[in-house]
Amino acid sequence: MVELSQIRYQVVAVDEKGVRYDITDEVQNLGWEENEKEISVRSSFTVRNDKTLKGYLSAILKPGCFVGIIASDGNSLDEEVARGYIETWNPVEANGGDTLKCTCYDELYKLQKSQDSRYYPSGTGTKSAIQGLFSDWGIRQGAYRGPNVSHGKLVYNNQYLSDILLDLLDQAAKKGSGRYLIRAERGSVSVLPRGSNGVVYVFRADNTESISQSVSTADLITRVKVIGKSNGKGQQSVEVTLNGKTEFGIRQRVYTRGTDESLEDAKAAAQEILEKEGKIEKSMVVQSPDVPSIRKGDLVYVIGSLLEGYYFVRSIQHNADSASMSMDLEAAKKQAEGKQRTEDYQVGDVVQFRGGTHYISSYPGSKGYAARAGKAKITKKDGAGKAHPWHLIHVDNKSNVYGWVDDGTFD
Repeated sequence: MVELSQIRYQVVAVDEKGVRYDITDEVQNLGWEENEKEISVRSSFTVRNDKTLKGYLSAILKPGCFVGIIASDGNSLDEEVARGYIETWNPVEANGGDTLKCTCYDELYKLQKSQDSRYYPSGTGTKSAIQGLFSDWGIRQGAYRGPNVSHGKLVYNNQYLSDILLDLLDQAAKKGSGRYLIRAERGSVSVLPRGSNGVVYVFRADNTESISQSVSTADLITRVKVIGKSNGKGQQSVEVTLNGKTEFGIRQRVYTRGTDESLEDAKAAAQEILEKEGKIEKSMVVQSPDVPSIRKGDLVYVIGSLLEGYYFVRSIQHNADSASMSMDLEAAKKQAEGKQRTEDYQVGDVVQFRGGTHYISSYPGSKGYAARAGKAKITKKDGAGKAHPWHLIHVDNKSNVYGWVDDGTFD
């Protein structure tokens, strides 16, 4: 249980020479946030621009300076909950006292602000595409527990790197991989399944400030039509039509099958659109006392007067001055995206392989071959090579998987 009266925040800064400063007592208006379509954490604060033995704080806290936010919720040891590097530096001189306003972003910010062109040939795996991009941009990599499906040809021209990453994950989700997020934590960047937090907090009317619920059909898609290649006369054939909640009327989305994309994959992508956008949207905004460790993508449980269940944190804003937070939540059908955590699987378990690549060994650089989705049995785990730690053998006629596969390729 979180001891709200025991919540404490600490702010530390490291200057260009590597000297560490505790600036907690000078900080006001401290907050940090994670927004839905962004991958970087944004933090901001104001400090009294006092003169110290080292000079004014504005001479110490320069653009590029590292700032870390450390918190304790009264139940756990102090832990870093956000970090960033000063991007906006704004000293203000006024009769009431001089101040310095700073805005910081973490390691992923450079991917939000950088554009590039990328070409991925047919058969490229999600994991290699994402990790290759991280490597090219000098991103220190943490855990990869994300998808690794085989993609059709993908071309990105002059697009922001963060958008490329999010699109790769979205393309994988359309092939049935589930939803994943990119998260920076303590200087490393990981790809994790939504809802992978070990502790799930419960929010009720008696421990929150407000719970606002919303049910909407405004953006509902009720039909997806798969369009094939042109017949040479400028006309495209309709290959598959998938219907959803057509009782709300026909609201149609068109999906065009790629030149290197099979009809089966295109149908799966259309089904994913229908599953994602063809459901009545249920969302919730919860304002409550702060739990500093909660992040975007975490799973929480909410008990309201009309709705009760699991929700994913879609965006979150922490306010240290008032020790409060605001969460925008998205209804989750099942805990942790409805999937077992990878470490819970054991030899002998029958799983649903999502399709992708199986390898001849667990070692990096081993040769891989395309494998179809279907039921499979785990015959070995924790392969010595570590790159492809799971050995699967298919148990139905749909799949042909018989080899070593990556984390995140089965449910």
